[in-house]
Amino acid sequence: MELKGYGLGIHSSSPELGIIISNFTDDIRCETWNLGHDLSTHLHQYLAEFIQPQSWSDLAFIAVAKGPGSFTGTRIGVVTARTLAQQLEVPLFAVSTLAAVAWAHDPGNDRQAIAVQMPASRGEVFAAVYQKSVNYLTQVELLPDTVMKPEVWQQTLANLTYPYKLIEISGNMGASVSHLLELAYLDWQQGLRPHWSEALPFYGQHPVE
Repeated sequence: MELKGYGLGIHSSSPELGIIISNFTDDIRCETWNLGHDLSTHLHQYLAEFIQPQSWSDLAFIAVAKGPGSFTGTRIGVVTARTLAQQLEVPLFAVSTLAAVAWAHDPGNDRQAIAVQMPASRGEVFAAVYQKSVNYLTQVELLPDTVMKPEVWQQTLANLTYPYKLIEISGNMGASVSHLLELAYLDWQQGLRPHWSEALPFYGQHPVE
């Protein structure tokens, strides 16, 4: 299925902002900025500057990191992407930050499962298990994104009945925006056209206990 236009990816679920634009043939640009607490106030500025020389009308779809990760960064990223997709009337793919990290790791021909964990607040962890499909054209959730105590996660891993590789996320995730966009494009090729209203953030935890 030929894409007429560009896909735009936005990853703001960590202090490192990642933005990518691609037509998936011969034109791709990707940048990251370590903005820290300034991410929420500078996202729109960086996005407006990055999109050039393309224009908003060139976009065929948008992909955004839906979390888990920074509460404020995730919220502003999803809100921005929803607003753009609504105004431009283009599909919006909300992609898990854990799924994007898992997709970046090639398990080889045995399609080994990828377990991903990331620190959460209050001594908990965000966790999920993914596996590439038989045709490598999508990714399957073996354990959906969730939050749990570290000891519960360790027991969950111990109870898995299939081989897996554990990936621990300890830093910024902006660079995984390229994998986020790739996952969205694979879904686009499968004919999926999610409405902007379907894009909801996954926080996992309430920001205030």
